[in-house]
Amino acid sequence: MKKIHLLILKAFIRPFIVTFFIVMFVLLMLFLFKYIDDLIGKGFEWYVILELLAYQSAVQISMAMPLSMLLSSIMTFGNLGESYELVAIKAAGISLRKAMTPLFILVGLFSGGAFLFSDYILPVVNLKMGALLYDVRIKQADFLIKPGIFNNTIPGYSIRAKGKSKDGKILYDLMIYDHKSSNTASNVLLAKEGYIYNSPDNNTMILKLKDGVRYEDSRARNAKVYNPRQQFTRFYFDETEQKFDMSAFQMKRTDENLFKSHHMMLNLKQLRQYTDSNAVQMDSLRRTVFKEVQSYYYHFNDYYKAKDTLLSPSVPVVTYQHGFIEAIPNDKRTMAINSAMNQVRYIKDVLNIKANEDTFYRDKDIRYNIEFQRKFTLAVSCLLLFCIGAPLGAIIRKGGLGLPVVMAIIFFLIYHIISTVSEKSAKEGNIDTFWGMWMAIFTLSPLAVFLAYKAATDSALFDIEQYRLKAEKAITWIKNRFGARSRKVVQARKSLHDDYTLSS
Repeated sequence: MKKIHLLILKAFIRPFIVTFFIVMFVLLMLFLFKYIDDLIGKGFEWYVILELLAYQSAVQISMAMPLSMLLSSIMTFGNLGESYELVAIKAAGISLRKAMTPLFILVGLFSGGAFLFSDYILPVVNLKMGALLYDVRIKQADFLIKPGIFNNTIPGYSIRAKGKSKDGKILYDLMIYDHKSSNTASNVLLAKEGYIYNSPDNNTMILKLKDGVRYEDSRARNAKVYNPRQQFTRFYFDETEQKFDMSAFQMKRTDENLFKSHHMMLNLKQLRQYTDSNAVQMDSLRRTVFKEVQSYYYHFNDYYKAKDTLLSPSVPVVTYQHGFIEAIPNDKRTMAINSAMNQVRYIKDVLNIKANEDTFYRDKDIRYNIEFQRKFTLAVSCLLLFCIGAPLGAIIRKGGLGLPVVMAIIFFLIYHIISTVSEKSAKEGNIDTFWGMWMAIFTLSPLAVFLAYKAATDSALFDIEQYRLKAEKAITWIKNRFGARSRKVVQARKSLHDDYTLSS
């Protein structure tokens, strides 16, 4: 390998690593901002948060890899162009295409690794990430007592304390409303002091109360008969314990098998299997619809055919002025109309139910196909954005994090917007899933070819005079082409006119 190749590889790998981690950090911050309400105040252990961030980092590779590829390629060739190293390379007789050959191989390896990652690792990561995020979001916030404020997080209880110790374990002047048995607070407990601690399995919170009284409303339990002598019951105590069920506040891990059939948790082989089974279910559903409906159709159809065959040619054809209903006797018309309406309603209900089921299976088929195509578009997008960024950096000849970042964001936003809009259209069934997933790549591929041509020929990208000259040349060619054709048409018409004049 030549020293020039080593120079370009070293110049590319360092910006790629830096930009990759910067993009990954930004995407993780966006993830935390999105789910900050589901993470704060729930008492998660540090390893749970770290596990969630690790899974999210792996999921975000599908977006971080193409963006860092684009940004690092612009920075690399921008720095080489700004320091006139590209000029020296071309002066040594090495074209830009030959100098970029090791980078193409390296980016191809990265793209192949991205494809293998999206097929083998990403489905497993999505499965674990989805199960963990589901458990994190359904977990309730930790039980927290604030002085002077009622806490209603424990179902069936309202707890208030006027004060608490610095460590939060001892509460003073407690008031506890128990309304588990009814909507009204028929059971009230007052205590001067309470000590909080958890059971060994952390599923129960125990509140040891001292020097208090408990009030119970007897009417809430007994019959609805007013008894003025037995309205309230008081229990005085020196020390007692109140237990609260805290199992809802504990994080429980959901079985991952419940999420395995989701389209984002499947690899290529599994996607093919699920797509085939879904197609079999769709075909079975449509055949079932035909069998359920055809009995009503063929019943009347066979009846009419039988009536036609029984009629002899000598029997005159009867015409009805107000429709076929005139053929039904008057005493049976109401029954026949009601029967027909009931059958129409039944057929309509069957078709509506089957249409909803068919829509469900069709949406599943679309999502399976979209995820199947996504496995390939991730790898191809890395190649495409590198082919855009490398010649663009050689053209603008600006390094650092200024103009390259702006250009990278612009082109990546164009790619991302086209990809998002086309994918949404594919999910809605407006376009085919293949075109929906590959639309951005097919749209930007001519731009990559154009930039590569500009970089190879050392021509300016924003040379307005050059574009004006080419436009004038194209307009002149069109005028000459169509002008010559129009002159030929005029001459032909004139010759025909002269021949017609002579003959007349």
